[in-house]
Amino acid sequence: MRSLEKPAARTYDCSHAAPPLTTHVKFGALVTPLLPAPLPWVRCRAIALALVALIAAACSTSSAQRATPFAPLAFDTKARALVGRMTLAEKIGQMTQVDQLFLKDTADIERYALGSILNGGDSDPVAGNSLQAWRAMYEMYQGRAIRTRLHIPLIYGVDAVHGNNNVIGAVVFPHNIGLGATRDSALVRRIAEITAEETRAVGANWAFAPCICVPQDIRWGRSYEGFSEDPALVAMLGAAAVRGLQGANPIDRTHVAATAKHFAGDGGTSLGSGIDKRLDQGDTRVDSATLRRIHIRPYIDAIAAGVATIMPSYNSWNGVKVSGDRHLLTDVLKGELNFNGFLISDYKAVNQVHSDYKTAIGISINAGMDMVMVPEHYQEFIALLTELVQEGRVPMSRIDDAVTRILRVKFAMGLMEPGYDPHADHALEQRFGSAEHRAVARQAVRESAVLLKNERGALPLSRSARRIHVVGRSADDIGIQSGGWTIFWQGKAGNITTGGTTVLSAIRAGAGRGTQVTYSADGSGAAGADVVVVVVGEGPYAEMKGDRLELALDASDRQALANARAANSPVVVVVISGRPLDIAPVLADASAVLAAWLPGTEGGGVADVLFGDYRPTGKLSFTWPRSVDQTVRSAAGRDPLFPFGFGLTYQE
Repeated sequence: MRSLEKPAARTYDCSHAAPPLTTHVKFGALVTPLLPAPLPWVRCRAIALALVALIAAACSTSSAQRATPFAPLAFDTKARALVGRMTLAEKIGQMTQVDQLFLKDTADIERYALGSILNGGDSDPVAGNSLQAWRAMYEMYQGRAIRTRLHIPLIYGVDAVHGNNNVIGAVVFPHNIGLGATRDSALVRRIAEITAEETRAVGANWAFAPCICVPQDIRWGRSYEGFSEDPALVAMLGAAAVRGLQGANPIDRTHVAATAKHFAGDGGTSLGSGIDKRLDQGDTRVDSATLRRIHIRPYIDAIAAGVATIMPSYNSWNGVKVSGDRHLLTDVLKGELNFNGFLISDYKAVNQVHSDYKTAIGISINAGMDMVMVPEHYQEFIALLTELVQEGRVPMSRIDDAVTRILRVKFAMGLMEPGYDPHADHALEQRFGSAEHRAVARQAVRESAVLLKNERGALPLSRSARRIHVVGRSADDIGIQSGGWTIFWQGKAGNITTGGTTVLSAIRAGAGRGTQVTYSADGSGAAGADVVVVVVGEGPYAEMKGDRLELALDASDRQALANARAANSPVVVVVISGRPLDIAPVLADASAVLAAWLPGTEGGGVADVLFGDYRPTGKLSFTWPRSVDQTVRSAAGRDPLFPFGFGLTYQE
């Protein structure tokens, strides 16, 4: 079988030989200072803008990557002219985003001149979760929008965070934690391009991605949404994802508007400050210098790449909800960092700004929020914001600014062109879930795998083995290996999507003709096998439901490992997880350990590494702690199990 080894030449390089929290980031020969913490704000803007130019120059090495970034400001004159023709009701309609699941009447799109619709987690078409049902739903809603007085189409949003993961049959890529281990910006960009194509195939023109959080405590349930604990690596890959999603300027019908999220500090919340006294949506208790150095840093690159929208975070910064923090949203993001797109709130995030909903709306809009993901009580939101304007508590100038920003993006996306076609591009249907797209996903899986241990030649597996025994509930479960945000918001174990390959089926396909591949979920039947492959990991989860105080393997995995070890055959452990788990207790008994993260639908990439068709190149984008006491990054550097950047090859 031909070698799948990655060529030595790389479009980008991010070796990160320096410690993760340095004050400089190396891009090739260019050394660029990070956001300077102690400088006065007036100087920071000039430095930040200079950084934008320097980083963009350093990270762009091909003609495609030097394409003009998305530039909505170029359409400012047209947007302002249209705003001048709008009534207050039409303006507020543009600022309102409704989840289609809660749309009380499709005529409300015209009645309220709604500017946006989304499909939130688990919000599928009534007719079913197929490409055709999605497309019909989108075209129905968009057809309503262009019948409004000013014929302004919807910007239609979905959480396409690792492929168009909402729709059955789509290719599901590894989650960002795995892509961070590739250090491969060209690959991340290509994945984003495919995600855009498969999203536009169903009609939607806006992806709530990429997530450019910088997780600092892996107990956080969204850790897998982050590329890395290191802000420089997140910045590099996040910008690549933005360019892939949006393409050149303007956005064409095979690309989508991107959303950098969640600004800022979502990955730095303190334990005990979040939901259920855990981490998610909690308080990030750091000084301005730290917030800038770690959590704001990736947004410089995203803005340089031309990101169309940014989603403020649920979290607070030192006790103030970011969704209502004027200093961060207006002074820093729109002022200092010169962001010219629009801000979209997270799902019901504005509700958390104040206990009184009307007051919360006023605080958030005045702070700089441009569009509000209501997503449910849109009639109430529209009525209350109208009252706030009429009472003078939200100035008309703020409304006009918000709508101008929204329309700039719509113009730049080509939505406002004369003769705009509200239908989805049916030509993309043939590429949806295609073999070509799945091949890229398989490449991502094998590049993301990190070899943590390999003793006595346990890997690569021999194709001349008489029997390979595969063990573990995660070995033959495409839902588990895809994780959260796959078909369902929380994900779901089982065969939840069409297409794709489990790790077990990939091993069976890759084994030699004379090799028998057997399987048991509980580890039984291992006696006499030449090697036992034990696949352990986490069940699917998303957001707050994934917060964990302990990261030990569950009882079924521990028992499967014990049963496998009793056979006295070499044991190879494959870890399917959204973060580093506590594997120290089992490490000594394993001959080899491979971290496969959450690989998505293409388990063949795991088999490529196991059989040596591709020699592992992945490097840890997160420190792997020795115990739960080291899950916070500040403590992880103290004798971790595996340091940031660790990863063996078959030559070592």
